[in-house]
Amino acid sequence: MASSGCEDGAGQEGETFLYFAYGSNLLTERIHFRNPSATFCCVARLQDFKLDFGNFQGKTSERWHGGIATIFQSPGDEVWGVVWKMNKSNLSSLDEQEGVKSGVYVVIEIKVSTPEGKEITCRSYLMTNYESAPPSPQYKKVICMGAKENALPLDYQEKLKAIEPNDYKGKISEEMEKIIKKGESKLCRT
Repeated sequence: MASSGCEDGAGQEGETFLYFAYGSNLLTERIHFRNPSATFCCVARLQDFKLDFGNFQGKTSERWHGGIATIFQSPGDEVWGVVWKMNKSNLSSLDEQEGVKSGVYVVIEIKVSTPEGKEITCRSYLMTNYESAPPSPQYKKVICMGAKENALPLDYQEKLKAIEPNDYKGKISEEMEKIIKKGESKLCRT
């Protein structure tokens, strides 16, 4: 991959930061909805962590109507995602999206590895105080679309597709519907 400015710590001290996304922010349309400065750096792997879905304090997400993505330490497992380079001006909107002030997620600093084996330090988020719960079909779809769009490893994409969603069949917010439609349109052209 050409130099993307994603070398370890690149921009962390300046006007930008690196963010490792593993959930709905895998999809470009989703991350750009509130964070337009995000630029794709690379695909990366978080070793010794596992993807899970849950409801903060047992309350179902009003936006997604099911469990939302989080990660937890799990020796031998791995989570694939995307490293986005973002302007620090989007830091507060990203934290707001992730519910940092309300305690839904906490900010963590992690080291991820590129497919070439380069280690990168990134910001990410971890849900606290949650009960495991399956994602809605719509939320799962956004994650799978983001994984496909960014060419995460095929075996990982298959793992994501195999996740059993809940049985929610109702409406999701208009903004999320638009994100899904834009993502589908883009993926159909590729």
